[in-house]
Parts: sequence; C-alpha cells; structure tokens
Amino acid sequence: MTTNTAATAAKSVYGTGPVEELIAVHTLAVLVDNEPGVLAKVIGLFSGRGYNIESLTVAETDHDKNLSRITLVCSGTAVVIEQIKNQLGRIVPVRDVHDLTIEGSFVSRELALVKVSGVGEHRIEALRIADIFRARVVDSTLSSFLFEVTGTTEKIDAFINLMRPLGIEDISRTGVAAMARGTKEAA
Repeated sequence: MTTNTAATAAKSVYGTGPVEELIAVHTLAVLVDNEPGVLAKVIGLFSGRGYNIESLTVAETDHDKNLSRITLVCSGTAVVIEQIKNQLGRIVPVRDVHDLTIEGSFVSRELALVKVSGVGEHRIEALRIADIFRARVVDSTLSSFLFEVTGTTEKIDAFINLMRPLGIEDISRTGVAAMARGTKEAA
C-alpha cells in the first residue's frame, strides 16, 4: 500500500505534461517533372519550415516523359513527416510522393569515395579494412589510396570511422538512392 501512495504523491497536480514524440528517419521518393526550378521549390519547402534534409539525390529517370526522381532522407515526428509529404504533394511539378519507410521493404545504397593517406603499416591496414568492406581501390599513389565503397549509410559510416585513425584526407558521398522491393500489384 505504501508504494501506491508514494507513486501517487510523485504525480504532478498539473497532469503528465507533454508527451515526447518519437523522431524517426524516413526515406522519401519523389517523382517530379524535369524542369528548371523544381529542386529549388523542394529545397525551399524544407528550409522555409526549418526541416532538415539528411541526404538528397536527384537524377533524370525517364528522358521521354521528362521525369526526374528525388530521393531524400529526412527525420521528424510522425506529424512532421506527414506535413512534409502533404506539402511536397502540393508543389505543382511533383507527380508522386512515396514514403518508402512506411510503404514496405526497400533497398537503399550510397556510394562514397574516401581518400586515405598513409605509408608502411597504415597502408597495409587500410587495404585490410577495404577488403573487409569490399571497397575498391580506384586510385593509388605512393602516399595514399582512393577507395570506392558502396552500401547502406551505416556501412559507409563504419568504413569511414575505421579509416579515420589511418589518415583520411577527403570524403565525397553521393547520398542515398532507394527503391521499393518487389513489384507493385494491381489494386
């Protein structure tokens, strides 16, 4: 009985307070008309509302239909993500918006070029780590390697973190490319 009283005494008379909402990372695939200014409109939507884009890739996907695909990774509460999707859908050149994170399983990949300096044992260690991550050497000098590594963002991050103590000189990352798995079934 004492524990119930202690628990009751610890409660605030003003209620439980605001509920903290879970922030989640979402991958969005946005099909747009390939025309000048479309990307600026999408970026403007994010910057104007204080939303952050963690990753962004854009490329033409259908030359004949003049379509491009924007893949972006953003984070926020469920309400914020829903607002982002709704607002993206209202931009005139946007044809379709898919939240790959909630629509089912999807494949995502990123590419990074990582230049690592080093001589002696550091060169050997860099090659050993690259082999583990299936990274390819795309350029080599007497004092550095340039590695190409592809995979999930987590894999790229892990590769970079292991190479950092060996002497990273430069990093270039593409951003995430993602696509839903399987085929769409007719409704």
